Amino acid sequence: MSIAERFARLSNRMYDRLRHKAAFTVREEDAVEGDFESLRGSKYALVVTFRRSGEAVPSPVWFGLDDQGRAYLHTMRDAGKVKRIRNDARALIVPSNARGKPTGPPRAGKARVVPEDEWPHAEAALADAYGVGRKIYQRT
Repeated sequence: MSIAERFARLSNRMYDRLRHKAAFTVREEDAVEGDFESLRGSKYALVVTFRRSGEAVPSPVWFGLDDQGRAYLHTMRDAGKVKRIRNDARALIVPSNARGKPTGPPRAGKARVVPEDEWPHAEAALADAYGVGRKIYQRT
């Protein structure tokens, strides 16, 4: 495991402990109709994925929107949210602060693990959203 991966795992554990309690109040029945354009301009989003039991699991993330309004986020291959998405494609996305406190209404969507041939497009959406700051963060 590389130093960057170790750092990412450590920071994920730290952020899990700092997650805002309001992140756990986002419910599927509160999702509003519409696309993800309302997220444009937000720096963070709260992505809610679902366990097999149906329990919601909130995760604050950096995200990027492409020209079609599709949301992309980057995480580790073995992250819990990836495992949950493979079992249940239901997901909610909510604009939030860095700790996951919702700042708008949730939107319902279908999540998927992006195939490798689409990675450049997803990375371009993330780079457009964060620019140099993301490059610096990725190098640590």
